[in-house]
Amino acid sequence: MDGLPFLVDQPPLIDQYSHGAVHGELGLGSFESHLAAAVGAQGPAPAGTSYFDSVTGLAIRRWCPPLLGLEPHCPPARYLARRREVGAYRAGRMLLRGSGIGTFLLESGTPSELTSAAEIATAAEARAHEVVRLEALAEQVADTSGSVDSFIGYTAEALYTAAQHATAFASGAAYCDGRAPEAGEVRRAADRWLRARRPGNRLAEPALVRHLLWSAVATGLPVQLHCPDPRRLAAFLGATTGIGADLVLLSGAPHHRRAAQLAAAHTHVYADAGPRPEETLRQAPFGKLLFSSAARGLPELYVTGARSFLRGMARLVGEWAAEGLCGPEDGRRITEMVGAGNARRIYRLPAGAASDTG
Repeated sequence: MDGLPFLVDQPPLIDQYSHGAVHGELGLGSFESHLAAAVGAQGPAPAGTSYFDSVTGLAIRRWCPPLLGLEPHCPPARYLARRREVGAYRAGRMLLRGSGIGTFLLESGTPSELTSAAEIATAAEARAHEVVRLEALAEQVADTSGSVDSFIGYTAEALYTAAQHATAFASGAAYCDGRAPEAGEVRRAADRWLRARRPGNRLAEPALVRHLLWSAVATGLPVQLHCPDPRRLAAFLGATTGIGADLVLLSGAPHHRRAAQLAAAHTHVYADAGPRPEETLRQAPFGKLLFSSAARGLPELYVTGARSFLRGMARLVGEWAAEGLCGPEDGRRITEMVGAGNARRIYRLPAGAASDTG
């Protein structure tokens, strides 16, 4: 693959975290707005510049045009014109099917303009599985709950029902201590939140989030933790040892290295390999790290996420091979482990490449 010897015959990746792709055509302005979000920018690019002038933009121009029949590095206007010429649906299929990803784990509760797990499975001719976001589940229950008691009861029911079909749960808890909140604490938090809640308000009551998190762990399903600073979850990680549920830390730079260190320190804790696997693989055993694209909106981000991961892995194992630490077989095995094998084991996914949703 493009001169990367360790990636020859590399099996499809398992993308453990993403949100789906947009429906419909994208003009330059709407494409740029999604690209801005991907690079962490807000608002339009400065006059005379473009968000294509970013590492992500360069990666899109390198890897995506060939999948649509163009030469690499073609101008953005030519690429977007080809995208419109092919049609949004067909272009999305071509990009997703060329991404090298064979299984997608999509977080639920995403906006309706993004593809569902079933839709992305069809478009990509791949497997797709649902990850249920705990906060979104509670917000849906709150929309139909008339009292604190009904909210708490219906939330427990909804969580149990979700556990029967979901592959994992996810939470954005920024902090969780080493104990589950007591019933009275949960009731008071629910009362405060329901009284102050307005349509569209996100769940931000800490005691309720902690209650949901402990309840999810009790189901035995893996739980993904979107934690800006994973150190604030250290007590929770220690307290859940031996319960039976695996925890997966998803932390962006600069905290991805710390997440990998915490994964190494706890038997049941794993971490996302992050934007630079060359860094996280130096902090934890290879069996504790997993690939994700973290793509949202643009199908191109699945392509660039997968390519960036594979190239980062190739650089790292190539460096180790040059030092005599590993050979080509080890390089391929380690890449497959982080790219797919660990996720298959942790999320209990079936082997094979047949298309389905779960």
